[in-house]
Amino acid sequence: MQKKPTPLPLYAHPTLTVLVDDSDSFLRSLSFQLDPIHASKTFHDTTTALQWLRHSDQGRQAMPMPLHMNFDTQNQAGDQFNVALDVDAIYRIAGQPQRFATPAVLVVDYSMPQMNGLEFCEQVRDLPCKKILFTGAADEKIAVSAFNQGLIDRYIQKSDDHALDLLELEVTALQRSYFEDQSDTLRELVLLHNYHFLGDPVLALQVQRLKQDMGFIEHYLFANPTGIVFLDKSGRTRLMMIATEQGLAAHYEMACDSDAPQSLLDALRERRVLPFFSDEGGDGMYARHMGDNWHRYCAMPQLCQGRETYYWALFDLPPHYYAQPPLAYTEFLRAQREQANAPAIVTSARRGWQRDRETTS
Repeated sequence: MQKKPTPLPLYAHPTLTVLVDDSDSFLRSLSFQLDPIHASKTFHDTTTALQWLRHSDQGRQAMPMPLHMNFDTQNQAGDQFNVALDVDAIYRIAGQPQRFATPAVLVVDYSMPQMNGLEFCEQVRDLPCKKILFTGAADEKIAVSAFNQGLIDRYIQKSDDHALDLLELEVTALQRSYFEDQSDTLRELVLLHNYHFLGDPVLALQVQRLKQDMGFIEHYLFANPTGIVFLDKSGRTRLMMIATEQGLAAHYEMACDSDAPQSLLDALRERRVLPFFSDEGGDGMYARHMGDNWHRYCAMPQLCQGRETYYWALFDLPPHYYAQPPLAYTEFLRAQREQANAPAIVTSARRGWQRDRETTS
């Protein structure tokens, strides 16, 4: 049976992997060996870990989000409410420095003195983070039962020769799953509007290829013009503008109404250019003051043939779209290392992995 394509999350960015184990040495070894793309936070005390996770979730809920529900108890029945969707709020998530501190994946040891790993996962069952149980060989039946009950999302045996590789693969997969879950409600709403490309698996695959080929580690739905905003680890921001025949026809009509040069009208009619008229305060369409300078706003489109024909191109996103430049992931990682006073060379930690995992499994 052919695997069903996974939907494109409306946004995704690096997150924290939270490691909970009662062995300090094991935690240090594990956190240093994880690929640097997976920032981590460690706890050897379950009570402290629970308090931090609860506090972090309160912060997550307080962050500005695109979806707002307005209750009008005076004019409507109590079970009726209005939903407002601010699509621009999605790309502005990149302007929140704390986004990288989101605990999306939790890796917890099973055998701990204060409470075991399943008891810990039960305590945070209501949180949206994904959960991986790190177990010894003797705990496999318990882990399978917990997985079948939905208490954990994955389990990995510490004694496995490829435990670290498996962990990195599962963390990557569960981070994506985390953002898919966060996007579920929003996706159903935006698909009702002019963002049909989000439901097209061919376009989703194109976005994933761009992320891999260009080194982008964040992406966000962009409203005007429709597309996807990407950021690389250094914080450089690019816009993948995505237009359909209908969208390009609207650009052409607006350019005609604004007395655009014939050269621009010809290029738009023949689909030779994709325009991103990005002046501050504009609506993304051609305006008279642009005159013959329209070339600097345009790029040659590439085609993506999915359920319909998409025209796309990459543009630098002008700085006025953010109140201040988004925090780069490299800066976040640097600050995290300084806070933890972690050494740049982790050779000694790598040597300790085998010893520590055998001790704690």
